[in-house]
Amino acid sequence: MAEFTDATSLVDAAKRTHAEGYRKVDAFSPYPIHELFDALDLKDNTISLLTLVGGIVGCLAGFGLCYWVSVIAYPLNVGGRPLNSWPSFIPVTFEITILLASLTCVIGLILLNGLPMPYHPVFNVKRFAEHASQDGLFLAIEADDPKFDITRTRAFLQGLGAREINEIES
Repeated sequence: MAEFTDATSLVDAAKRTHAEGYRKVDAFSPYPIHELFDALDLKDNTISLLTLVGGIVGCLAGFGLCYWVSVIAYPLNVGGRPLNSWPSFIPVTFEITILLASLTCVIGLILLNGLPMPYHPVFNVKRFAEHASQDGLFLAIEADDPKFDITRTRAFLQGLGAREINEIES
């Protein structure tokens, strides 16, 4: 794990790390740095697709529930309207759509981010634990990266201009 002094050097280091062939890389910053997403060549995740699927399932479930109750389970003719009076189904269908889409989104975010994770090895680095949420800018290369070699990776990180380099013990 390498610590950098400013956001520009962190983004440049992330770009060079990706260009060098390292793929299991993560960057840590106390504030959002939008250039890091492109620098690490992160792919768009599937959360939007999960939310869409949850919304479609919610829409079908809401309409199906209203249809089943009004037409099949308890048909009640009110005011001479047809049993399948779809305009009256819209509020329930909308609410169930939003409910299932948002629940799918939240649960998907939690699972795709690997949460809950009460322990992460980066907190073994004292400097990270003290400065990650205040002023620390860190770049970590995982040991199970195919290109990782402890001596070459350490030399590479030093060549990037890191302020401090630490090995993370898991």
